[in-house]
Amino acid sequence: MPLHFAVEEYAQRRAAATEAMASEGLDGMLLFSGQSQYYLTGYDSFGFVLFQCLYLGADGRMTLLTRAADVPAAEYTSVLEDIRIWIDGTGQGPAEQLRDILEEHGCRGKRLGVEYESWGLTGRNAKRLDAALDGFCATVDASELVARIRLVKSEAELVYVRRAAALADEALSEANRMAVAGAFEGEILAAMQGAVFKGGGDYPGNEFTIGSGRGALLARYHSGRRHLDSVDQLTVQIGGVYRHYHASLMSTILVGEAHAQHRAMHAAMRESLEAAHEILKPGAPIRDIFEAYRKICERTGFTAHRLTSCGYSLGAAYHPTWMDWPWIHAGSEVVAAPNMVFYVHMILADRGSGRAMTLADTSVVTATGCERLSRRKLDLVVNAG
Repeated sequence: MPLHFAVEEYAQRRAAATEAMASEGLDGMLLFSGQSQYYLTGYDSFGFVLFQCLYLGADGRMTLLTRAADVPAAEYTSVLEDIRIWIDGTGQGPAEQLRDILEEHGCRGKRLGVEYESWGLTGRNAKRLDAALDGFCATVDASELVARIRLVKSEAELVYVRRAAALADEALSEANRMAVAGAFEGEILAAMQGAVFKGGGDYPGNEFTIGSGRGALLARYHSGRRHLDSVDQLTVQIGGVYRHYHASLMSTILVGEAHAQHRAMHAAMRESLEAAHEILKPGAPIRDIFEAYRKICERTGFTAHRLTSCGYSLGAAYHPTWMDWPWIHAGSEVVAAPNMVFYVHMILADRGSGRAMTLADTSVVTATGCERLSRRKLDLVVNAG
């Protein structure tokens, strides 16, 4: 089996999950997110986009309910031994088949946690699940139970995170090299993504961001490509990915010249990111990072152009997003601890002038502070037109 971690590490993760379940008074968990299934068992598939559930009992027993097409992946990539198939057209839906499995596990009348906050458990399937389990057992939303465990990375996980960061650096180097007048966004995107693949990396949890001109203001991927003008701006957001572990970067590259507003925006975002690096240490509420960003934007006159959050945790992630819980925003109660990994993004988008500026990188919290994982400098990049 191509397991990415030792069998003992998976066992430790499941033990941590069952301990958390006990503290919440749960007799079992119904896990629907791909990252939870991957984290606890190694199971690597996008089959979660259809109804797919990993049952984890308080006694550590596990059963995966999936479709026939995903059984080879479960056998090949995971430590799972009890794999069941739900079959279309039987007159019994997967939620009802799951209830029968839970009956086998003695869950009638028990209290089960459910990962309702999951891309795989659609609204329709959640309703079907609730209907199937109504009167059979009690269910509670325990969407963050495994996410909280995943928040603190093991040393083995950090090896993959650091490799992902190196791949992100390679991808950004390609963008910095190619972002010149006349360059085609499609070729830049291909070079960035190609750098990750050539380095042994994976597809990212969501698409890279790439946009020039007014498209540089977008913090999301959008379809359509253009050639760079002699004076232009190009925003790229990159996910270096290795064994599904992410380390991200974001940058706005200028072509031809730097407007005075661009320089002022960059100075504010650099100050914000450097402040984040100073704040991010054990015991620090992550909301303090957003507060620094907010205050710097207010002092420099960019309040109207900032966002209402400035980052989030990163780890192993599947489509549709590499964004992981928790987010960095005002009021967050999460406190930084060693081996947490955060992507901090400082973004300004002036829709009036059409100018953008972004600066972001990934850091791991250490025993005394944080380790910035990228080797790139935070200087403003201006390429000749």
